[in-house]
Amino acid sequence: MRDIKSLCVYCGSSSGANPEYTEAAKAFGTRLAKEGIALVYGGGKVGLMGSVADAVLAAGGRVIGVIPRQLVEKEVAHTGLSELQVVETMHERKTRMYELSDAFVALPGGFGTMDEMFEMLTWAQLGLHSYPCAFLDVRGFYAGLSASMDHMVAEGFVKKNQRDQVWFGASIDALFDWMKHYESSYTPKWITSDAV
Repeated sequence: MRDIKSLCVYCGSSSGANPEYTEAAKAFGTRLAKEGIALVYGGGKVGLMGSVADAVLAAGGRVIGVIPRQLVEKEVAHTGLSELQVVETMHERKTRMYELSDAFVALPGGFGTMDEMFEMLTWAQLGLHSYPCAFLDVRGFYAGLSASMDHMVAEGFVKKNQRDQVWFGASIDALFDWMKHYESSYTPKWITSDAV
């Protein structure tokens, strides 16, 4: 069983167009606290970011926010967290969130969510970490992305076992079960000798 002490959530600083996104963020945060897993996230108090953080706090859990100084006002930094770390750049933010986390989950979000999650997927592909990476597919939000990853495999740009390491699903119970039993299967060689 994988021991996850802290989990990084990437998600929108907006709440999205449907209340189900907020409901899912709150349910996920409540579950994190129930499992005794600390939340690591982007430090904002608005949108899904605020919803997941507030849910963890309300259920008695620990929340660590990491936010760049330039976004403290834009993303309205959450001042009620267990810990708020203010860094200088987005690069520092991503690195610090990685350093604090044992798993990565994307809730619905936009470009920032994709940027952060895909960096973790790339690092896993390169063997820089062996942590679980998952997408909570609320309302089929990530169905197109899942299909795109399958297409990357079909077209020879991603190995099937690398794609299979990424979880997609709508069930929070299934996600936690998958994370607890996750085993990395790093492929050390991607570029074949006949390609160089």
